[in-house]
Amino acid sequence: MGDMANSSVDFYPKNQRQELNHAGGFGCTLSELRSLMELRGAEAIQKVQETYSDVNGLCRRLKTSPTEGLSDNLTDLEKRRQIYGQNFIPPKKPKTFLQLVWEALQDVTLIILEIAAIISLGLSFYAPPGEESEGDLLPADGVLIQGNDLKIDESSLTGESDHVRKSVEKDPMLLSGTHVMEGSGRMVVTAVGVNSQTGIIFTLLGAGGEEEEKKDKKGKQQDGAVENNQNKAKKQDGAVAMEMQPLKSAEGGEMEEREKKKASVPKKEKSVLQGKLTKLAVQIGKAGLVMSAITVIILVLYFVIQTFVIDRRTWITECTPVYVQYFVKFFIIGVTVLVVAVPEGLPLAVTISLAYSVKKMMKDNNLVRHLDACETMGNATAICSDKTGTLTTNRMTVVQCYLGDNHYKETPDPSNLNPKTLDLLVHAIAVNSAYTTKLLPPEKEGGLPRQVGNKTECSLLGFVVELRRDYQAVRDQMPEEKLYKVYTFNSVRKSMSTVTCMPDGGYRLFSKGASEIVLKKCTNILNSNGELRSFRPRDRDEMVKKVIEPMACDGLRTICIAYRDFPAGKEPEWDNENEIVIDLTCIAVVGIEDPVRPEVPEAIRKCQRAGITVRMVTGDNINTARAIAAKCGIIQPGEDFLCLEGKEFNRRIRNEKGEIEQERLDKIWPKLRVLARSSPTDKHTLVKGIIDSTTGEQRQVVAVTGDGTNDGPALKKADVGFAMGIAGTDVAKEASDIILTDDNFSSIVRAVMWGRNVYDSISKFLQFQLTVNVVAVIVAFTGACITQDSPLKAVQMLWVNLIMDTFASLALATEPPTESLLLRKPYGRNKPLISRTMMKNILGHAVYQLTIIFTLLFVGEVFFDIDSGRNAPLHSPSSEHYTIIFNTFVMMQLFNEINARKIHGERNVFDGIFGNPIFCSIVLGTFGIQIVIVQFGGKPFSCSPLNAEQWLWCLFVGIGELVWGQVIASIPTSQLKCLKEAGHGPGKDEITDEEMAEDEEEIDHAERELRRGQILWFRGLNRIQTQIRVVKAFRSSLYEGLEKPDTKTSIHNFMTTPEFLINDYIHNIPLIDDTDVEESEAPPRRRFGASPPQSPNKNNNAIDSGIYLSTDASKTPTSSSSPVSPLHSMETSL
Repeated sequence: MGDMANSSVDFYPKNQRQELNHAGGFGCTLSELRSLMELRGAEAIQKVQETYSDVNGLCRRLKTSPTEGLSDNLTDLEKRRQIYGQNFIPPKKPKTFLQLVWEALQDVTLIILEIAAIISLGLSFYAPPGEESEGDLLPADGVLIQGNDLKIDESSLTGESDHVRKSVEKDPMLLSGTHVMEGSGRMVVTAVGVNSQTGIIFTLLGAGGEEEEKKDKKGKQQDGAVENNQNKAKKQDGAVAMEMQPLKSAEGGEMEEREKKKASVPKKEKSVLQGKLTKLAVQIGKAGLVMSAITVIILVLYFVIQTFVIDRRTWITECTPVYVQYFVKFFIIGVTVLVVAVPEGLPLAVTISLAYSVKKMMKDNNLVRHLDACETMGNATAICSDKTGTLTTNRMTVVQCYLGDNHYKETPDPSNLNPKTLDLLVHAIAVNSAYTTKLLPPEKEGGLPRQVGNKTECSLLGFVVELRRDYQAVRDQMPEEKLYKVYTFNSVRKSMSTVTCMPDGGYRLFSKGASEIVLKKCTNILNSNGELRSFRPRDRDEMVKKVIEPMACDGLRTICIAYRDFPAGKEPEWDNENEIVIDLTCIAVVGIEDPVRPEVPEAIRKCQRAGITVRMVTGDNINTARAIAAKCGIIQPGEDFLCLEGKEFNRRIRNEKGEIEQERLDKIWPKLRVLARSSPTDKHTLVKGIIDSTTGEQRQVVAVTGDGTNDGPALKKADVGFAMGIAGTDVAKEASDIILTDDNFSSIVRAVMWGRNVYDSISKFLQFQLTVNVVAVIVAFTGACITQDSPLKAVQMLWVNLIMDTFASLALATEPPTESLLLRKPYGRNKPLISRTMMKNILGHAVYQLTIIFTLLFVGEVFFDIDSGRNAPLHSPSSEHYTIIFNTFVMMQLFNEINARKIHGERNVFDGIFGNPIFCSIVLGTFGIQIVIVQFGGKPFSCSPLNAEQWLWCLFVGIGELVWGQVIASIPTSQLKCLKEAGHGPGKDEITDEEMAEDEEEIDHAERELRRGQILWFRGLNRIQTQIRVVKAFRSSLYEGLEKPDTKTSIHNFMTTPEFLINDYIHNIPLIDDTDVEESEAPPRRRFGASPPQSPNKNNNAIDSGIYLSTDASKTPTSSSSPVSPLHSMETSL
């Protein structure tokens, strides 16, 4: 694609490209224009001049007029649409209801239950069915033809808050999605829709689905021949170029088939909790299956031995239906045991808990886009936050001032100021600023006024408003056309001055600018009485020491406001600026900053107390970032922390070849608190490095906040991405999981609280559910084996299992969160779902319940003086004996549900119970239904009505659960070493399918290509390496094509130029150095021209592309049969 940064290699099928100058009759191809828009500044101008001579030449090639634009010829417009696309980014297709149902049915628990249901159905077993921006938004990418003082706000794309000046001579490139803040201009449109820079990012984030499908189809029809474009490497804007531009592969049909297969597999991401639940459900399912199989086998064997061996009966043909009925009964008991073993309430509990939390989180300004994000947030161990707009208000504000010999740390009371000084100050600010800069009323009641125009001037106008003065009245008296002379602000002057005419015929000059510049030109200063006092160099030095330096230490930008009067008579020579802007009188020095949101320090303190590390990642300079971090509490005096700039960060994490090494990154990120002057790539690298790290006790779960288009990759990579609802761009919102509707960091703390609450709710339900399951399975199993019949009948089991568990999931999953959730450390990825305390509770209560039930089963009839229900004939009526067992069982579950409200060993299980009306109503409702079932259920429920005394005994045993709960709480968990935890997350070295799937969806396409199968290959290889050091002799042809992993730690496996060049704003993003894994099967490699690449990047290969680049500039590339690259030899591994 023309000149693309980092000499990436791109390919186009022959028919698609044709000749460059025959692109549908136009002189530019779509790909040329796309790559042109990736360049900036001087480089873009150079490219325009080299290719088109100037912008007019570009217009001629595009057959458009620089003044009139396109004609109204419909045929021509349609033709352009066909070639260059429409200015429309197709939205992502929503999933249909059936797709959502199908995805829900993939749940392991449900699959087990579906199988059980089909079996039961086959046996005729009937069961109950179960952004605010003033200024014009640029709609497309283009090149400036003519402009007047044009300034663009590119913060939505680049994150850079300062406005960028655009001119035909210096930087003519205009990008869609950015805002025109000042001036005017005319541009020629070069890219629209999915081909514009914003569109490309949208497509990479998976928004432009339809367009990509069309391209795939188009590519299929055309033949797979390939032309290779070798491109000149660019040092500038590598980050943008790479982020925007996926590597195109050129292996024709085979590659496309692979891509197609991959695309056709629906990617269902699994959150931390889902992963643990799936693992647990599989374990429980296996255990249940074994138990049910053993039950059926024992019952059948017992019956056969008893009937045909002990009783010595023979098989009579007429009795076959009876025997079959017995076998069916045994099979039904087996299925019952299986159904009871599987916690089918679990998917429901998860769904209810998440749905309830999402609804409530909306009130806490968290709009959840992906359901599982809220529970993942509960496990978060790190938050990487933006500074501007998230931790700060994104409004420059005057916070300190030096006025009338006094240093005020906050806005002074106007009544304490000298009226003359105040009047001068108001005039100096109102008149000596662009009249397009103004404050508008807030959009919402109670909000802050909207700032329009230059942010620094807006802060000064805000200062005037805080001093209870009206700047607009001053401007009305002195309209812009009456201003006599204006010296506009520029980077050389670092000041702005305006001359006004005085009524006496004289002139007054107001000046404002950087304090170090303007103070040098001051010879007087206004004292507290509003009178002039001489201002000598030593006074200036003292002022710098006592006022300006302390302000700078607080991270403030200092601005001096001054004036000078010219007497009537001879008019000064206005063009001699050096003689005009001197001998000034200083009115005030103000310190401005983007202040920290008032609620942020407390929110960060809560995060730190909850075991979450907060890091600031910003594009601002390091001094401002450090000052803001200190005010927020991200860094604290006496702590061991790192504050780095992007440049230094990159230097530390890359080896000599420019590869990012996980080992180097692991030395930095634990202490890193502030990353300043960082590019979007740095943010993505940091987030990825923390997530991939396996150094600590547990794997990290990372949340990221972002508002700009450039934050898209990091938001997508993070476990939870937070986008700003007000300041955020559409691309950022599309990439995020949760949108903060109030752009406030403290809302993230609420999200953490809700996330932990979801996790705890599911743990509570698990504790309750598994107690029911353990008891029911053991009762059904032992009962069946000893008495040939389950004490709990199938329908009763279903009532206990389905109805009670459904209600219980609703009751326990709707517990509201409390502040105490923030007092413990996060669980992380590896922490098991069922802790040892929970295991103690489950087994402890199971022991109590089993003791009671077996006592009732074997001696209950004696205690209550009733007929025994054991060994009853096949179709005998229901007995009081078994009804008491059933009723007692349900009562114990009911009271154990109250115990299950606490999972960390707390004693007061009633704490906050009345704050959850759903819980109370469900417990009472279940009790009511149980009375109806027992008294009036009759034969369908295998129940016989009980009298008052029997009911009281059942209740008494049930309440005993609460007492027993206190006994269990008294046993210290630490003493019970034999207890095992269950439901672990993936181990340190395990790579789960969902992680692989997630990585395949990665923004960084180059890296995605590498990670497919090779990460497992690398890890396996590295383990072998540690054991085998003597295999050099085995360097046979079989292994020749394999690649030697250059570093053992580089998970990222990025390669770049050894000279890896970075400056403050420009970052190279490296490409991958890799060769085809199975060389022997690869198609023959194409030759490049004999000349070596013209770039410092001598080792860039597109993996799987069938292209071979030499790693040594002195050698010419060769065909694959004779590899020159040292990467081909296997130095230390098989």
